[in-house]
Amino acid sequence: MQIYNTLTRRKEAFTPIEPGRVRMYVCGMTVYDYCHLGHARVMVAFDVITRYLRHRGYDVTYVRNITDIDDKILRRAEENGESIGALTERMIAAMHEDEARLFVLRPDAEPRATGHVGEILAMIETLIDKGYAYAANNGDVYYRVRQFAGYGKLNNRDLDEMRSGARIEVDEHKEDPLDFVLWKAAKPGEASWPSPWGEGRPGWHIECSAMSTCCLGETFDIHGGGPDLTFPHHENEIAQSEAATGKPYVNTWMHAGAVRVNQEKMSKSLGNFFTIREVLAHHDPEVVRYLLVASHYRSPINYAPESLSEARKSLERFYNALDGVEAREGEVDGRFRARFTAAMDDDFNSPEAVSVLFELARELNRAKKEAPAEAPALAFELKRLGGVLGLLSQAPAAFLKGGAGALPLPEAEIEARITERAEAKKAREFARADAIRDELAALGIVLKDSREGTSWVLDKGAENADG
Repeated sequence: MQIYNTLTRRKEAFTPIEPGRVRMYVCGMTVYDYCHLGHARVMVAFDVITRYLRHRGYDVTYVRNITDIDDKILRRAEENGESIGALTERMIAAMHEDEARLFVLRPDAEPRATGHVGEILAMIETLIDKGYAYAANNGDVYYRVRQFAGYGKLNNRDLDEMRSGARIEVDEHKEDPLDFVLWKAAKPGEASWPSPWGEGRPGWHIECSAMSTCCLGETFDIHGGGPDLTFPHHENEIAQSEAATGKPYVNTWMHAGAVRVNQEKMSKSLGNFFTIREVLAHHDPEVVRYLLVASHYRSPINYAPESLSEARKSLERFYNALDGVEAREGEVDGRFRARFTAAMDDDFNSPEAVSVLFELARELNRAKKEAPAEAPALAFELKRLGGVLGLLSQAPAAFLKGGAGALPLPEAEIEARITERAEAKKAREFARADAIRDELAALGIVLKDSREGTSWVLDKGAENADG
């Protein structure tokens, strides 16, 4: 298995520290607001990675943290007139709802910053004792960036370049403008914890260093996150952790690609910023997941009406192939599984893996017509491999009908109209039967007649014609 390592900027053979076991940490959400599409990208990307590693037989410990104390959280709680705890609990519950709808499995552990203040304080004291950090006279504690010889290695930047190119806030309490905060002195009325340097709270970067090493050890296999975290967050994590422990922090660094909206960067100022729940109010969750999975995890994704429409059509091809077949395990050409594995072993190449699913769907459609006895095993293999990507877990009829919440008529009324049409045909009242069919078609409900009777699907293209 080859994985692209952001630290070395190349694909490398993946060898876990402990044979058969993978320890992975991913930077999670700061829970002051609902999760957006960029969060969905990271959620789904590392969900696929976790699913595949387990599919390959690894015992995976997947940790994704929650930042539940932060300047943004303090401001939002004050704006809302609610406690910090009430805000963060509400947003954590919403995050879990969003990821469940996107078929994202929960991590094995979700450590919260507020639950690890003791470990954070211990790491800061170690850094001070080793000369990598210092307490300022305002109650803050800072990290001495120039003291750590490897600073900049993740982003391949030197300190002078960072100093000249960065917008660095002037702070008279710092020894060097590049130094960053480990502990922030509390302002009056703010949430705080006691420390040797006075009441305060952790800086953002030190939270992840403490939580990851607490959960996974001083050196672990994979650290992941969004594309905007390489600098300064992950660079600072390396500096803190390796200075504190004297050991390599992470063997493989992985970063998901960005989400763009109609080819533009997603931004509140541009008015193209969407939360996950806003998107799922109008689109089937599996369609959104497919859009995220069908691109390589490191590639940028363009979110647009036409891309969602194409994602819907792709899933319909799979579910139409599965429709009417009872999936059962059996003998299937091993080349499908071999090619799927080869694709995913190559830095989790999900687009290539999806192309194998399309070949399986074509073979299933052929078998349904020419060799029905082969169809159940092919359907099982399609669902099994699709499941590795978190796809194709719905009943085909349920997906093709679009979900009850998306129907223009109650399902019972649709079935009643189909029965009425069948009675009209039986009475040779073909004009009335055709009128019923046309009325349903105008609502996006397409009837399919067969020897077994009449079924229906929801034409999502017609329903979402306005984008």
